[in-house]
Amino acid sequence: MVDVARHAGVSLKTVSRVVNDEPVGQELVGRVLAAIAELGFRRNDIARNLRSRQLNATIGLLIEEIANPFYATIASVAAEIAAAHGTMLITASSEEDPERERAVLQDFTQRRVDGLLVVPAGLDHSFLRREVELGMPVVFLDRPPQGLLADAVLLDNRGGSHAAVTALLNEGHRRVGLLLGAPSVPTIRERLAGARAALAAAGVEPDESLVRDRLIAPEEAGRAVAALLDLPDPPTAFFCANNRLTVGALQELHRRGSDAALVGFDDFELAHLMPRPLTVVAYDTRELARVAAERLFQRIAGDDDSPPSTVVLPTSLRPRGLTPPQNR
Repeated sequence: MVDVARHAGVSLKTVSRVVNDEPVGQELVGRVLAAIAELGFRRNDIARNLRSRQLNATIGLLIEEIANPFYATIASVAAEIAAAHGTMLITASSEEDPERERAVLQDFTQRRVDGLLVVPAGLDHSFLRREVELGMPVVFLDRPPQGLLADAVLLDNRGGSHAAVTALLNEGHRRVGLLLGAPSVPTIRERLAGARAALAAAGVEPDESLVRDRLIAPEEAGRAVAALLDLPDPPTAFFCANNRLTVGALQELHRRGSDAALVGFDDFELAHLMPRPLTVVAYDTRELARVAAERLFQRIAGDDDSPPSTVVLPTSLRPRGLTPPQNR
C-alpha cells in the first residue's frame, strides 16, 4: 500500500480508504486504482485480519489418508459446511504418522486458521494446549484427543464391536478370530474391549491364539486369516476391526471357498456386491463429520464458555454381500 500511495502521489490513508471502499473523491479513486493495476497490488487478507482481529475465514482439517473413502466423505462434508459458513477448508493427511500430524497442525496454527478439525494419529496432543488456551477452537473426530481437553465426536466403538461378536455367538460360533489394527489406537482398544466383553458375557474363554493385531493393509489381514484357518482347531467366524481388514479377510475366505462367518467394523463401498454374505457395523459417516464441523463453527462464533464435550454416535449391524442361490 505504501508503494501504491507513492506511485499514485496520494497518502497511505487514501489508499486504505479506496481498498476498503470508504468514501473518497472520484479523482483520487481513479489515481489509486490506476496505480494498483500498474503495480499488481493485492490486499494481504491475513495481515489485514491480524491487524483488525477479524477471522481469516479458513479452517484446517487433518485426516489419516485421502484415498480412504471414510476420510474422503469426512472431507467432503466438512467442505460443504465450511462453504455454508463462507469459509475455506484446507485439508491435509497425516498418513498415520504422529510426527507428520504434529508438523501439519503446527503449520495450520501458524497460518492462523480459525479452527481445526482433527482425526488424530498420535497419542499426545498437549502441544496444542497453548493454542487452545489462546482461543483456537479444535474439534476431534473419530478418535479422542490425548493429553488435551477438547470437543470430540466419536462412534460407539465398544458397543458396535460387542454387538458384532454377540451376533456371531448367537449363531453358535465359539471360536472367533479377531483381526485388529495397532493396539495403541484408541478406537482399536475400544473395539477389542467390546469383542472381549461379548465373549465373556457368553461364557467363552478368551483364546489369544485367535487374535491377530498390528494389521494395516488388506494383504496383511488375508495372511492372518490364512494362518488362522491353518490351525488344527481353526476359527469358524471372524471379526475385523475396520473395513480394510474386512476386505483382506473376504479375499482370503473367498479364495479358499471358506464358509466362515464374517463381521467387520465399518461399511464400505460395494459391500452389498461381495460374492458371499457378511455383516458390517455401520454408522453415518456424514453425520459424524457434520456434527464435528457444526460444533467447530459454534466455537468459532463465540461459544467459548461451555466446557469441552464428547458426542458418541450410534452404530448398527447391517447385512451385506450376495446370498448364494438356493438349489432347486
